[in-house]
Amino acid sequence: MHENQQPQTEAFELSAAEREAIEHEMHHYEDPRAASIEALKIVQKQRGWVPDGAIYEIAKVLGIPASDVEGVATFYSQIFRQPVGRHVIRYCDSVVCHITGYQGIQAAIEKKLNIKPGQTTFDGRFTLLPTCCLGNCDKGPTMMIDEDTHSHLTPEAIPDLLEQYK
Repeated sequence: MHENQQPQTEAFELSAAEREAIEHEMHHYEDPRAASIEALKIVQKQRGWVPDGAIYEIAKVLGIPASDVEGVATFYSQIFRQPVGRHVIRYCDSVVCHITGYQGIQAAIEKKLNIKPGQTTFDGRFTLLPTCCLGNCDKGPTMMIDEDTHSHLTPEAIPDLLEQYK
């Protein structure tokens, strides 16, 4: 099988808008490999995650090996390779947030949502993911819900915070 030939799985096709946006991004870089992260973000923004078939289609558009795109997709924890909930909760489990008490935050989230790290709620509303660092070390414990950063958290604040995300 050729490196950019998709294995026999579900057929995948980029939308015209996705293809156009990826081609636009590609022109910003001398090496098309550099556009792979932007291409992955484009697909994820439209679909909520990056299916296997998207890796091959992105590679075709960029004219690079699918293994290069897969390498980028698996390196970055912000690229989701499986479906996630409508809202993605990332809590920081770094040493600094450990010192400031992320464990209580994690426990409060798990209790409220009845899920463990890596799981999605039964209604598809939330996915809970640990993250090594959110770059907010002076304000820990910290978590992000989607693109919103929440700092100086307490376990008691978690239920009301989660209710803001429908």
